[in-house]
Amino acid sequence: MDKDEVRLWLRFTTVYKVGPRKQLALLTRFATPEAALAAKEAELAEILTPTALRAWLDVDQSQLEATLEQTLAWQLEEGNMLISLADAAYPPRLLDLPDAPTLIYVKGRLDLLSTPALSIVGSRSASPQGLENAEQFAQCFSAAGLTVVSGLAAGIDAAAHRGGLAGVASTIAVVGTGLDRVYPASNRELAHQIAKQGTIISELALGSPPKAEHFPRRNRMIAALGLGCLVVEASVGSGSLITAKQAADIGREVLAIPGSIHSPLARGCHQLIKQGAKLVESSDDVLSELAWGSPLAVSTPKRASKSSPFLQNMGFDPVDIETLSQRSGLTTDRLSAMLLTLELEGCIVALPGSRYQRVA
Repeated sequence: MDKDEVRLWLRFTTVYKVGPRKQLALLTRFATPEAALAAKEAELAEILTPTALRAWLDVDQSQLEATLEQTLAWQLEEGNMLISLADAAYPPRLLDLPDAPTLIYVKGRLDLLSTPALSIVGSRSASPQGLENAEQFAQCFSAAGLTVVSGLAAGIDAAAHRGGLAGVASTIAVVGTGLDRVYPASNRELAHQIAKQGTIISELALGSPPKAEHFPRRNRMIAALGLGCLVVEASVGSGSLITAKQAADIGREVLAIPGSIHSPLARGCHQLIKQGAKLVESSDDVLSELAWGSPLAVSTPKRASKSSPFLQNMGFDPVDIETLSQRSGLTTDRLSAMLLTLELEGCIVALPGSRYQRVA
């Protein structure tokens, strides 16, 4: 976009209290941002509430110019782009949203926004098994040609992005801040890697902080960009379930990985499965549900050896060493040595409270 186009779209999209749904209504009524901005107050009042109308008419011009200069400078940096609803490069899947963003900020590979993709979401406070599942499944999907979409949050999101980067189809991060910020800060290095090898997008203006109300808006974009939405781990009431519902509402497939009946992080997934989500045990399940490619050509996440009687006695739920001693008849000293070896081999993970869990 040139300077005049950037000013026009910024003026149209950054008005407080006039969100995407109202912006789309204005475009439907007036056809272009320029015509909407030139409309009479009485015409605008047919679409906007009195509060929104006042915000629309009383824009702080000095603030708008400051935002314009900041955005123009940002756009000059390599890999940075502004894409409006009128642009041919606008991601087509976002058009399925009733409140599709009218302007998006893009950093990285623009081509990924039109490639087939799968959304992967889950808990920020994920279990070691959940993190491993997210990364390995994502790598499988990326290898199969599906770009992995997630939200750059800690936990499952970050693991999914790492897996996506490891495959040929890469990853898209949809964030709840302006693209001149990284949230959380712990994902700064990952964000830089995605900017180089994948794509980061946001509908929020530069400088926008990580406010709570920004993340539901981010989540609907995550839901829309994928052919389906896979929930890896989620507690009941998790934001991941909201993303899954948003995906279902616009006709996307919803899939979930089950877990232990004792784990709070599995209950959200179990709830989704009860409501009709596809139960996922391998990448083949997802690819088959999406009718995508040849499942036989894709590896599935690694499985621990079933030949060990000790692992069979251990089961898949978290367990403490005293319980293992009762089940196996081994001393705690002997068990400690065995557990250390199995942990180093990647067959089990150590959990807080001196508990252990088998890696499925």
